[in-house]
Amino acid sequence: MTSSASGNDFALAIHGGAGTILRSKMTPEREAAYHAGLRRALDAGRIVLADGGSALNAVTAAVMALEDEPLFNAGRGAVYTSAGKQEMDAAVMDGRDRSAGAVAGICGPRNPILAARAVMEHSGHVLLIGESAMEFCRRQGLAFEEASYFFTEQRWQALQETLAMRQSGADDQDESRKHGTVGAVARDRHGNLAAATSTGGMTAKSPGRVGDSPVFGAGTWADNETCAISATGHGEIFIRYAAAHEIASRMRYTGQTLDQASHGVVIDMLAPAGGSGGIIAVDRAGNVSLPFNCSGMYRGVVRGDGRLLTGIYDEPLIEFQMA
Repeated sequence: MTSSASGNDFALAIHGGAGTILRSKMTPEREAAYHAGLRRALDAGRIVLADGGSALNAVTAAVMALEDEPLFNAGRGAVYTSAGKQEMDAAVMDGRDRSAGAVAGICGPRNPILAARAVMEHSGHVLLIGESAMEFCRRQGLAFEEASYFFTEQRWQALQETLAMRQSGADDQDESRKHGTVGAVARDRHGNLAAATSTGGMTAKSPGRVGDSPVFGAGTWADNETCAISATGHGEIFIRYAAAHEIASRMRYTGQTLDQASHGVVIDMLAPAGGSGGIIAVDRAGNVSLPFNCSGMYRGVVRGDGRLLTGIYDEPLIEFQMA
């Protein structure tokens, strides 16, 4: 999907991860719950932008809403490592001056995206990891939660099933286990761009594994001159191909449109390399592109007209009708 903003309109796109639940396993009730979660996140960002707020504040608000929703693999819905622990990564980037902040391998802050934002705004660094990042968050006064807050039976059972399949040598074809992330990109009414990404990583990942989400130029990128991007998928491939920066570079140096660049990278470059997943992107004109090369991607778009459009599989986005 590609669409554009007009005049001083704003644009916000979000994703709740690529590699969705297989259609054969999706119930109407669960599908409705995913759409509702996406719409809540869209509305959180829309409120900021409609009030003339910054793209940076909008993507932060949208990702916080997704982190608070256990259905998505970030914050409260984070998956487990092979050791039965949760290790979360997050990143935020401001397109005005490429200010950036990220955290990796943390569990405790209620909203990891706020930890990333704190690194950007209150440290001289770009990326903090592990216990040192946790201590930094405590000094910043961020809200923390106990492990029980982040526990979901669905994620715990997914870990047990994945470990059992590994032991038996079975090949897991369920993409929803392999990658899940949340993210948001926005263009505000002042023409500024921003991106934010947050994830629990891959189910049964090795302890200490860090994916593309907190790696700028791979899973997160924002630059007013080109575009803002948040990725979701097989992080190792997205890192190796510098996916987000590749899209921006194609726009900057070859004159490709957002849609040409994003589809060229996701479909023609990442897919042949085994990089299952997708991206959401917005450019400085407010054009939006949402390509993915897998079974589906939880995603949504909202603009100044307030229409909340969401989708899961490879089909047109649907509009939420306000009561």
